[in-house]
Amino acid sequence: MDSNQSADTVAQQRPPTPVKIVIAGGFGVGKTTAVGSISEIKPLRTEAAMTAAGADVDPTAHTPDKTTTTVALDFGCITIDDEVKLYLFGTPGQDRFGFMWRDLVHGALGALVIVDTRRMDDCFPAVDYFEKAGLPFVVGVNLFDGMLAHHLEDIRWALAVGDRVPLITFDARNKLSVRDALLAVLHNTFRAQSEAVSGAR
Repeated sequence: MDSNQSADTVAQQRPPTPVKIVIAGGFGVGKTTAVGSISEIKPLRTEAAMTAAGADVDPTAHTPDKTTTTVALDFGCITIDDEVKLYLFGTPGQDRFGFMWRDLVHGALGALVIVDTRRMDDCFPAVDYFEKAGLPFVVGVNLFDGMLAHHLEDIRWALAVGDRVPLITFDARNKLSVRDALLAVLHNTFRAQSEAVSGAR
């Protein structure tokens, strides 16, 4: 076996590069569903039953079928190709669990902020957090019932996010749609890194 063949063999045996992606957003926007739709392993979920005591802080007017809530994190993974494997960390949506975000975001290369246009105020904390942290993120509008209730530019205006932040639509229930959203996160991260390197020269 020549040296070129040996190098090719080593490259083929090298495991994919692990990439950490955070999936964030308000309560009930589809974070757990998105992780579960695409994960190649059984997702780790830290869900607790919702109770009457939490009705005032976890309103379910727009998600009447929701009976549980994430109290720590969702975790899953998906191998994109021979070179990249994504590790997905879904954050809890409620403000009272915000103290966990620092640990969940540590080491992440990018984030997907999921938006429910019926409750856009709920995603402001995530958008603000990633802007202040300097972590590249993509805003993904979850198509509940397969419909887009508002034009994307109106949503961008309402969220007050700049043109440099990609704004996409996707369906958290659909594996291929979630894949495309995660690829958008990767592309945005690579673009941001490339621009940072160019600016440092």
